[in-house]
Amino acid sequence: QVHLVESGGGLVQSGDSLRLSCQTSGFDFSIYDMGWFRQAPGKERELVAAINGGGAMPSYVDFVKGRFVISRDNSKNTMSLQMNSLEPEDTAVYYCNRNPPWHYIWGQGTQVTVSS
Repeated sequence: QVHLVESGGGLVQSGDSLRLSCQTSGFDFSIYDMGWFRQAPGKERELVAAINGGGAMPSYVDFVKGRFVISRDNSKNTMSLQMNSLEPEDTAVYYCNRNPPWHYIWGQGTQVTVSS
């Protein structure tokens, strides 16, 4: 019954911004770490950003550090990823996920395409 719905992706140009949203249901959202993963064509799915249940200790993969900001609203069971200064290398399908356990349930993802 865990349900994750990503939205907010789109086609943008290099340097633009997007804000992704993850709407969740079916579990006690506030006690779970949450994160954003992405999968580019021909690449493995990778963790991009994570945040603990209380909204503290955000962490980021090196390539997005300083450009992306992860946040959550436990009153709405939602998580967001603000993506600034987007680059073509950010092109991927973006997925939200929870821990524990990572990788157990996935949503449909949202496509982010960044043109140069």
